[in-house]
Amino acid sequence: MTMNQEGYPVFKGLQKPLEFMGIRGRFLTLAAAAIGVSFVGFIGFSIALGKLAGFIAMLVMAVVGLVTIYVKQRGGLHNKRRAKGIHVYKNLRRNS
Repeated sequence: MTMNQEGYPVFKGLQKPLEFMGIRGRFLTLAAAAIGVSFVGFIGFSIALGKLAGFIAMLVMAVVGLVTIYVKQRGGLHNKRRAKGIHVYKNLRRNS
């Protein structure tokens, strides 16, 4: 916390970006979802085909999900579509 001009403590939020085991920010929820889906896949495959097939399916789903997250993370935390060309916006404000 820092003190502002009047002497009141002001919380300025996190000073460093949120990161856990190399996964940053919004990708943490995607990683949790990937692990959850792999666990549900394990249950489904183990019921249908056996525990070994379920374990293999779980590993494959978890690895594919985490690799996808690491690839998307390389694009940046706030990656956006970048349309090429010039866009002209008309009538943004109404004339009263």
